[in-house]
Amino acid sequence: MTENAGSVVDEETFSVRRTIRIAASIDKVWRAVAEPEHISRWFGRTQLDGAGVGATGTMSFPEDDVIPLRVEAYDEPHVISYRWNNDDAADGLPDAIDESTSTVFTFTLDEIDGGTQLTVVESGFERTSAPRENLESHRTGWDAELDKMVALVEGEA
Repeated sequence: MTENAGSVVDEETFSVRRTIRIAASIDKVWRAVAEPEHISRWFGRTQLDGAGVGATGTMSFPEDDVIPLRVEAYDEPHVISYRWNNDDAADGLPDAIDESTSTVFTFTLDEIDGGTQLTVVESGFERTSAPRENLESHRTGWDAELDKMVALVEGEA
């Protein structure tokens, strides 16, 4: 599996960023980050009604509640953004997207020699119940989840 640096927290912009290299085609990586059946294999169980901007649904993890999810941007195979209410420090999660407390994570894909470069940026933590706690939680989360995705996609390459 390709070794990649970990996620970085930017406390000034309340964001988490991670850029990784994947020894797989951009099309395979796109499917891994844009198609619910593929996302569910490495991240949380994902369901979306529809495709493209405005598609809504949920993401769930075995230890967590169901998290509302909405596609915010979609430019196949280069950019996809999701808005979600995954506030690890909150007492509970809303049943639908709450714009006032949600964060947005964006996957940007670029073709490079030998595969794909993927950058994820999650922003909006200043709107969460405990910004610094959530920044750290999501930093470690992106490290673990993207490492699983790299192993999965490279194993199928």
